[in-house]
Order: sequence, then structure tokens, then C-alpha cells
Amino acid sequence: MSDPSAASMVSTPRPEQPTEFGAPTNAGLPESAQKQTKPRGLLGDAWRDLRRKPLFWISAAFILLFVVMSAFPSLFTSGDAVNGALSRSRVEPSADAWFGYDVQGRDVYARTIYGARASIVVALLSTFGTLLIGGAMGIIAGYKGGWVDGLLSRVADIFFGLPFVLGAIVILTTFNGAGTDNNEWKIMGLVIMSLVVLSWPVVMRLMRSSVLATKEADYIVAARALGAGSGRIILKHLLPNCLAPLLVYGTIMVGSFIGAEATLSFLGIGLKTPVVSWGIMISEAQNYLRVSPFLLFFPSAFLVTAVLSFVMLGEAVREALDPKLR
Repeated sequence: MSDPSAASMVSTPRPEQPTEFGAPTNAGLPESAQKQTKPRGLLGDAWRDLRRKPLFWISAAFILLFVVMSAFPSLFTSGDAVNGALSRSRVEPSADAWFGYDVQGRDVYARTIYGARASIVVALLSTFGTLLIGGAMGIIAGYKGGWVDGLLSRVADIFFGLPFVLGAIVILTTFNGAGTDNNEWKIMGLVIMSLVVLSWPVVMRLMRSSVLATKEADYIVAARALGAGSGRIILKHLLPNCLAPLLVYGTIMVGSFIGAEATLSFLGIGLKTPVVSWGIMISEAQNYLRVSPFLLFFPSAFLVTAVLSFVMLGEAVREALDPKLR
């Protein structure tokens, strides 16, 4: 007969010892400690690095302010941004009108607040369309290769040969020239279309180069050997690992498109009345710079702050996603 005490000593492991070979070293640690030792991915490391950058929080705060301003302008002003009285023409800033009145007697502060909507909406939608079209073509060209890559690259080269301002003038004067009766949203849609058409080749080349550098990685080859289809490889493996350059470029592109929209509106071929935007306000104030500089100063200050906020956010994201810059 066996000794029951000896049997229990052999079959019952001690609490502090692992029950089998290969058990994790943190098996005895509390759950919170195990979560802290779990390895982070690229986005996790980037977020951890971004949280320590004051530049990120400052730019993000300004961007949030502009987004809320464009979505809910009535929270910031109760003034009328469209109608005015000629009796208040070019009245200087005061307690009644913080930014003064423009040539037509309209409240400059109200127009500046409402002008954020058109500028931000055009920039965000243009960036989304550019990333979507350029990114899709870049993935197809880089993954398929061969004649598909050659055809799409030559199409991109054709659009690269178009000067941005000249191409925008041709597109916008054709569909939004003198004599056209377009409403506010159609005018904004034409400006968005022109920005997307002239900007997607840069994103296409950026995505194509990322795909070419990634598609021969070991995990892509292993997924292909296991029978994964092209759609699964692109969506599950290529796209998540090629998004980092697009996130950086897309963030900077928003600021660039805000400046591009203001430039086109200043030249008289972009947004037009009844749309209210910073570019239109700057265009209207150019003839009164010496006598009423406040008409130009306030919309220009908002425009420059918005552009710099997106550019600084893009730089912070780029440094966080690039291990060499940490």
C-alpha cells in the first residue's frame, strides 16, 4: 500500500512553481503587471511617444478648436456672417464687434468663425479623397507589378506634369466660371474635385513604394504559401503595415489644402459668394490693406494658425512613427 502523504507530495505542485515547461515568467504576477509587460505594436509605441510631446497637445488642441468651430459656429458667435449694413462699412474693432466690420458692413468676427467651416470641410474631404484614390492605385500598382504597375505609373506621370495652379484654373473656370449659377455645396464640391485630381499621384507613389518594400517580407510570403488570397493579403497584412507614411502625409496635407483653398479663392477661381471662407475674406480685404488692415489681419491669423497646427501635428506623428527620429 502506498503512503498517501508521499503521493500527495508528488502529484500536487507547489504554488510558486510552474505546472509545465514553458510557462510564462509573469504567471505569478497580478493581472495589471502582466498587461504592463505585454509588448506594444507600432501604433502603441507611437501613442506612448506622442503623449510626451507638448507640440502634439498644442497642435491637437488648436485642431480640435477649429473642428468644433466649423461644426458648431453658433457656439462662438450669434452674429450674421452674410448680411450687413453699409452704415457700418469698415468700422474698426470695438466692444460691439471684436474684429470690426468689412466693406459691406458685415461682422468680421462672425465671418471669420463661419469661414472655418468651408476651409476645414474642403481640406478634410480633399485629403480623404486623395488618400483613398491615390492609396488604392498605389496598392494595386505595387502589389500587381508588371504592366499594371507600368500603366498606373504612366498615368500618374501625366498628372504630375500638370502645374497645380494652371490645372486648377482650367478645371474651375470650366465648371465654375463666370455666368455659372452654382450653389454653395456645388462650389465646394468642384474645389474638392480639383484638389483631388491634381494631388493623388503623390499619394500613389508613396503607397506604391511602401508596398514594394513590404510585399516580399517573410510574413507576406508565409501568408501566400498558406493559401491566402490577394484580398486578404492586402487588407490584413499590406495595408496595416503601409499606413504609417500615409497618416503622416495626410495630416500635413490637410494644412496644405487649407492653404491651397485660400490661394484659389484669393485668385477668384476657388470658393465664391455665397460661401464664406478665409480665402474669400483675404481676397476682399486686399484693396483696403493700408486704410483697414484689420480686414486682412484676422482671417489671415486664423488661416496661418490652422495650417501650422496641422503641419506641426504631422511632424509630431512622423517623429513618433519613425524609430530613427525618437
